[in-house]
Amino acid sequence: MRVLGIDPGLTRCGWGVVDGRPGARPTAVGVGVVRTPAELDLELRLLELHTAVTALLREHRPDVVAIERVFTQNNKGTATGTAQAAGVAALAAAQADRPVAWHTPSEVKAAISGNGRADKEQVTLMVTRVLGLSEVPRPADAADALALAVCHAWRGPAQQRLRSAALAGGIGAPVVQRTLPRWTGVAAR
Repeated sequence: MRVLGIDPGLTRCGWGVVDGRPGARPTAVGVGVVRTPAELDLELRLLELHTAVTALLREHRPDVVAIERVFTQNNKGTATGTAQAAGVAALAAAQADRPVAWHTPSEVKAAISGNGRADKEQVTLMVTRVLGLSEVPRPADAADALALAVCHAWRGPAQQRLRSAALAGGIGAPVVQRTLPRWTGVAAR
């Protein structure tokens, strides 16, 4: 499974792509950061971010996009920008017909380090070790995006099976596949 991890941010949006599956060592495919200048108007920053994520989706063709769920932050301005960046990434994934998985920071930290309260240095160190990287991914946003991708590669399939079982009414019940209508754009008049 190929996973595109997104650590959302308006100034720095980390991204990382891994190939992996539960119980196996994942492989890093690509990592980086999308930066948008603070002096640009908000809508232009969001457009730049959307364009970059769309390009990543085309280039890497992930099976799923894992995005950090915006929880709470002390700085409301930062939280708003982070939520906007997460929404733009989810929109780009939907337009590319790719499923989106949301993971909390503590879930990602627990998956990558065994400690849901690990600090950024611990997460970066474990990402480097787990992926067998020769260099530490920098900045921390890039390492966090790789951690998101690894978390989903390891935990996503089991979570999906549990979700399917819950939707079907429990273990052993038939799973009813629902097809949601796809957005086709705004019709011209």
